[in-house]
Amino acid sequence: MNGNEKKVPAVVVKRLPRYYRYLGELLKQDIKRISSNALSQKMNVTASQIRQDFNYFGGFGQQGYGYNVEHLYNEIGDILGLHDGDTTVIIGAGNLGRAIANHNTFEKRGFKLVGIFDVDKNVIGKVINGVEVMDMSHLEKFMENNRVDIGILTLPKKAVNEAAERLVKSGVRGLLNFSYTELSFDKNVAVENVHLSDPLMTLSYKMKQSEE
Repeated sequence: MNGNEKKVPAVVVKRLPRYYRYLGELLKQDIKRISSNALSQKMNVTASQIRQDFNYFGGFGQQGYGYNVEHLYNEIGDILGLHDGDTTVIIGAGNLGRAIANHNTFEKRGFKLVGIFDVDKNVIGKVINGVEVMDMSHLEKFMENNRVDIGILTLPKKAVNEAAERLVKSGVRGLLNFSYTELSFDKNVAVENVHLSDPLMTLSYKMKQSEE
C-alpha cells in the first residue's frame, strides 16, 4: 500500500471486500488483466468511481492496459490486512456462533479461529470445527497465553458490553459485534457492528422501489 494520508470514506472501505472477492474469481478463471470498464460492469460501480476508489491508495492501473488482476488482488488484500494472520475468538457458542465457527471462508481469508467461549455448561467442552468450547471464566487466562487480535461477539445484548470490555482489556484490537446493539471504544479498538436485519430491510426497500 502506498503511503497516502487522504481520509478514505467508509463507503470506499466497504467496497474493497467486493473488489477482492471478484478479483479472486477472475484469478480462478486465469484472467490476467481487466479494464476499469469491464470491472465496473461486474461490480455495478462506474469506471470513474473504481478509479477514484483505487486512487485513495495510490492507484494500481496503467493507461491502455488496465489492471493486473493478481497484483490488484494482492494489493487490496494487503490494504484489508488479510495477510497479517489475524487470530480470532468467538464469544457465544449458540446457533450463530457455531455457524461462524464452521464458516471456512474466514480461514481462507486469513483469519484463524483460536478459541470459542460460552457460559452454558451444556456446550462447554464440545468441539466445533476442531476448536473446543471453553468456559468464559477462562477467557483472561487464555488471552494471556495466546495472541488474539479480534473478538467475535454472538451473545445476547445484555451480556455483550461486559464481554467486549473484557476482550479489550485483554488486548484485542478489533470487535465484530453481532449482538444487536452498538458498541464503541476509543480509536485503538476497531469495531464493526453487524445488524443482520439491515440487508433484509434494504432488500425490502429495493422491492418496493421496483414495484413503483
